[in-house]
Amino acid sequence: MASFGHTFDASSIEPSNGYDVLPPGKYLAQIVASEMRVTKDGHGQYLYLEVDILDGQYAGRKLFDRLNLVNANTDAVQIAQRTLSSICRAVGKMQVSNSEQLHMIPLIADVRVRPPKGMYGESNSIRYLPRNADAVAAPAPSNSGFRSATVTTVAAPNTPAANGLPWKRQA
Repeated sequence: MASFGHTFDASSIEPSNGYDVLPPGKYLAQIVASEMRVTKDGHGQYLYLEVDILDGQYAGRKLFDRLNLVNANTDAVQIAQRTLSSICRAVGKMQVSNSEQLHMIPLIADVRVRPPKGMYGESNSIRYLPRNADAVAAPAPSNSGFRSATVTTVAAPNTPAANGLPWKRQA
């Protein structure tokens, strides 16, 4: 039991309505908290990430991510390692020994919406990109339902491919 030290009056405060999923898009964000947690079955561990949106209409909203870094499922581990690599590259830290080294460094959270699955409703998934990404991304499909991964290509500054882009042409 925990005493509040006073009587809490719930009628004077609006209740939390929870959060809807964020719409698909690219948001300036940063990781603000992280910790290793034990999986529900007790046989693995995942890196739990808390990500804050920094600007725009959704500034202050939070996203959460889980990276299964220790798991019997090797595919889950590979996906988690690739995601961690994307985060490291996005924040410019190629070698880290502690997840706190990834905190408070702005990056781009490429947010997508996963369709409802089983008893769970829609949810967000996140791809992590560098803040100054010099990339051309294919547009995300506009239909609802399953969304495939966006392919990103990066052209070197003085290659023919880069010079073919109007914003890359040398004056």
